[in-house]
Amino acid sequence: MCVLTGQLTEYLEKGSWIRRIFETGIELKKKYGSQAVCDFSLGNPDLPPPPIVGECLSELAQTASTPFAFGYMPNPGYPEVRQALATKVSQEQGVPLSATDILVTAGAAGGINTVLRAVLEPGDEVVCPSPYFLEYKFYVENFKATLRPVLMPAPAFDLDVGALAGALTEKTRVVLINSPHNPTGAVYGEEALDRLCVLLEEHSRKIGHPVLLIADEPYRFLTYDGVEVPPILPRYPYTVLISSFSKNLALAGERVGYIALSPDMPDRTTIMNGLVFSSRVLGFVNAPAIGQKILLKALGENVDVASYARRRDMLGDILTEAGFEFAMPSGTFYFFVAAPGGDDIAFVNRLQEKRILAVPGTGFGAKGFFRLAFCVEDDVIERSRAGFLEMMGKA
Repeated sequence: MCVLTGQLTEYLEKGSWIRRIFETGIELKKKYGSQAVCDFSLGNPDLPPPPIVGECLSELAQTASTPFAFGYMPNPGYPEVRQALATKVSQEQGVPLSATDILVTAGAAGGINTVLRAVLEPGDEVVCPSPYFLEYKFYVENFKATLRPVLMPAPAFDLDVGALAGALTEKTRVVLINSPHNPTGAVYGEEALDRLCVLLEEHSRKIGHPVLLIADEPYRFLTYDGVEVPPILPRYPYTVLISSFSKNLALAGERVGYIALSPDMPDRTTIMNGLVFSSRVLGFVNAPAIGQKILLKALGENVDVASYARRRDMLGDILTEAGFEFAMPSGTFYFFVAAPGGDDIAFVNRLQEKRILAVPGTGFGAKGFFRLAFCVEDDVIERSRAGFLEMMGKA
């Protein structure tokens, strides 16, 4: 007899399409060899971290024998790391932040769960644009709340504030946005964000309690064609910014990120105390010590963004040549492409016959599309050309 809860069993059955396709790729690579498979399934940065990361690790190795070198620190993070993050985020957002506005977290996922644990009551609702990172649903349901995804208009999937307005109810506690956006590559513009914040102010007054805006921004560093990510903290006082260093420093496995509160948030000291306690009771206790020490030296550094820009152009040219329908991503390292015939799962299965791995849009709450992660070597993209052309009858 299985000892898992019914809810977790259901989650495992629905699962993560990303991981499912990734694991399929492992089997295909065993069968045909890694050079025969074009794996666009997982957003796992393939570029090496900036050199300063290795330098920092070398320095840390010299201090490893020091007492308490990697021992407990204050739960919100090392004070000097919080201050460094406050300075960096202040510059990006154009608002004055102090160290006490920052909580260092176990990645962006840890940050999102920490906030949701602190603010959600059973029966609350979280509204988010769709398609969306599917684990948002599981994060919300961790705390007996409900995710209400709202489909944005294809093919660009820009922020449709009118559509979001129709999903707000008296149960709405949080609106969760992600820009630059996984899986579509959309970057939400200033006008749309302004309209969203006006909507949240009006709805908060209507229902008698503030609706929290969570902005999930791990891809802020990665945009193209001169596109900039507008600051979100100055726009709405009940904003929580969450990010990580999984992508820009290629530290996905180190699990280090942060929460930043708007300096205009009423009673933010009490709220931060609640977030710190939430992080403890969820079992994170504190973000990894090594990751925090790396951050202190590597803040402001990035992986080679030009490589992602080149790969975007390469894959975009192939998809265009093959005749796929898609919007060129403004940010991230993803394409979200219309599946010919509309059955994304069937199409992705057919792609696997060409040894090309993609994730069906169903895995992001948007049937009829598929996602390609182009954080892969250039030759993988070039090798995929023949298969994509064959799929569209262009070979």
